[in-house]
Amino acid sequence: MSYEGGNLNASLVAAVGDDPALLHDLRRAFLESADRQIDLLSRATDDSSWHLALWRLKGLCGSFGVVHMIALVDEAEHTAPGDAKMLRRLRSALTVLSVD
Repeated sequence: MSYEGGNLNASLVAAVGDDPALLHDLRRAFLESADRQIDLLSRATDDSSWHLALWRLKGLCGSFGVVHMIALVDEAEHTAPGDAKMLRRLRSALTVLSVD
């Protein structure tokens, strides 16, 4: 899983250089945005809201090169809204990224 954190870190460094304060702010913004989308997923009650939150999460992860989470989102597209197992997997992946 450190590979994924490496992707996030490498994407941030490529985008803004080696400015520790800016890197910290962007990393925090990514994590907060991803957490917000996962929260929306947990509250989704229909296919439309489920897929909209997945689409946003996938775009966010794509912008930051977080390939593992993109793969999870792809899997989630084939599950029912609010799928508890998928939500746990997405939260777990985000937790790993937050500790790197």
